[in-house]
Amino acid sequence: MTGFPFTRDVEHQDMVTIAAAGDVHASEATRAHVAEAFAAIERQVDLVLLAGDLTTHGELDQAQVLADTCGGLTVPVVAVLGNHDLHSGHGDEVAAILKRAGVQILQRSATILELDDGEVGIVGTKGFVGGFAGSQLPDFGEPLLRGVYAETSEEAEAIRRGLQEIAHCPIRIVLLHYAPTSDTLHGEPEGIWTYLGSERLATPIAEYRPDVVLHGHAHSGSFEGAIGVVPVCNVALQVTGRDFYVFDLEGHAGQVESRA
Repeated sequence: MTGFPFTRDVEHQDMVTIAAAGDVHASEATRAHVAEAFAAIERQVDLVLLAGDLTTHGELDQAQVLADTCGGLTVPVVAVLGNHDLHSGHGDEVAAILKRAGVQILQRSATILELDDGEVGIVGTKGFVGGFAGSQLPDFGEPLLRGVYAETSEEAEAIRRGLQEIAHCPIRIVLLHYAPTSDTLHGEPEGIWTYLGSERLATPIAEYRPDVVLHGHAHSGSFEGAIGVVPVCNVALQVTGRDFYVFDLEGHAGQVESRA
């Protein structure tokens, strides 16, 4: 199992093992592989996190492939949608299919999970575009462009609200599809960074400092970055080179309630 590269320096910590992946792009053609990947990881981890692009083009039969796999799992699965999941205009239906299979779909929302090895708070939302220092979309001009700016503002505010909701949790995670930092975009052409994420998503992260941020979307990007002291990982499987990136995340002593 791969160890997570960022850990907190405390005397004693309870540990949660997490499998994370982005850009699974499930379809009937990948059904067998998806099922095998989840089956192989299920007994190794406490929690599975999916960072968007769950389907190939947002078709309902593609969502059903992932639902069929996740429906029989004994570990919780938490996911956000990505741009591919919304491509065909069936985002709500895709989410509903996965929810019926027991997947928690976070859409500008947060959840708190009571796991055997501790309590984990997760803030999840898609994120959106807008760019980074030197190349950002402004809140100016045509209404369509200002609408893009407003959409990113709503995403950033959802992260802020969610982090406030889970502030008491000993382990706090932000799960996105789009990148909140350009650190994890290196390898992608700089000309398209504006469409791969927005540094405005980083503002609440820098303020509330969760334990880790996970995202996908940038298939040719880099794995590791940071927002201040907060580690950011691009867990798109095209970047990690594996079906899941598995890591241990540790909570502060006395704050994680163990049911073991």
